[in-house]
Amino acid sequence: MSASSNSNWDRRTVLRAAMGLAAAGGLAACGSNTGRGGGAGSGEGLVQYFHAYGEPGVEQAVKRYAKAYKEANVTTQWITGNNFEQKLFAALLTKNAPDVFEFHPQIQMVKSGQVADLTDIIEPVKSDFNQADIKSHTVDGKIYGIRMIDDPQFLFYRPSLFEKAKIEVPTTLEELIEAADKLTTSKVKGLFLGNDLTPVVRPLIWSAGADTLTPDNKPAFNTDAVAEGLKQLRGLFTSGNLLLDAPADSWDPSALIQGLTAMQWCGMWAMPAMQKALGDDIGIFPFPKVGSAGKQSVYNGGWSMFVNAKGKNVDAAKEYVKWLWIDQKEYQEDFATSYGFHIPPRTSLAESADKLKSGLPAEGVKLFNEFGHFDNIGWTQAMIAATEDVFANSVRKNGDPKAQLDAAEKKVDAELKKLFG
Repeated sequence: MSASSNSNWDRRTVLRAAMGLAAAGGLAACGSNTGRGGGAGSGEGLVQYFHAYGEPGVEQAVKRYAKAYKEANVTTQWITGNNFEQKLFAALLTKNAPDVFEFHPQIQMVKSGQVADLTDIIEPVKSDFNQADIKSHTVDGKIYGIRMIDDPQFLFYRPSLFEKAKIEVPTTLEELIEAADKLTTSKVKGLFLGNDLTPVVRPLIWSAGADTLTPDNKPAFNTDAVAEGLKQLRGLFTSGNLLLDAPADSWDPSALIQGLTAMQWCGMWAMPAMQKALGDDIGIFPFPKVGSAGKQSVYNGGWSMFVNAKGKNVDAAKEYVKWLWIDQKEYQEDFATSYGFHIPPRTSLAESADKLKSGLPAEGVKLFNEFGHFDNIGWTQAMIAATEDVFANSVRKNGDPKAQLDAAEKKVDAELKKLFG
């Protein structure tokens, strides 16, 4: 559940306004009940948007929480398909826009006045949140969303296959590429990084000792080490050792479970499904170090709840979000640990959640704490798209990595000027 399901923020197609508006036309089909009718309690009707999480039970849980809220009639739109963000952004332009929606912190939503300031409801419990999550939702001292779950992502592997091939857990990109080669057989590919490789764009940048942006919002990803890493990935791409046409993308654990690959990039959310299928024959490691100055990295994705500042019921929506994502700790823990495994952003919950205290989940928490990188609110959809293009053009096609990085830097620079002047 997280990135999981049908749209991983790393696999996002660019939001082009035209696509968004085109999608708006078909949106009504997602559910004819707009939830705008009279509700319970204050009589407010609220609509919340969720992407379709992959794990069984999540949709029912979200609807169960909403039903337990007595102050308003809350309707859930459960958005299936691969283009949650296109449907969301298109809906936000219409009169049927949701009051509350999940997404990732992105500064353009703050600058355009799309999301409400939630500082007043978070302030009393701010110290109980992972401070990196607070930082990633803060602009000019105000907090604009509430993190619901933290979703670390790793490379998962089958220890039995490592033993058979006599290989150790890779800590460098060279070792990962070598392991993929040794693990590839006529039936099994060595490694799966997603069908279009975009899930590892940011991990490659971090593992090469670079970053998406500097603390003062300048591009920080265009380095020789990143270019070198892209070259190595190009070699891996053409080696025949990568799984490139899996039936489901990397947010889904099925490639590893079905024995199509020996190692797979995926998220902590998939651990229960993997353990059910493979028992103890499952391990994890961070994205390996790239170049001599690099350091292993863990991408911490996740989902956050926002209030539509342009909605009709902003105060009622804020009340609901406070009730569910701040006051109801039992629901927050249920959401984080009962369907897939996620780390609750509330430190008190992360520390008390029994399911995360031992075995593979505990190992995941440890790697998250040691190597985790969080969303940067200044890193927008357009910037994500620009760096995904670098992968498409230099890894999947044979473009020069440095030239591709230069082109992406120009695009990112232009976006930063629009946002920060």
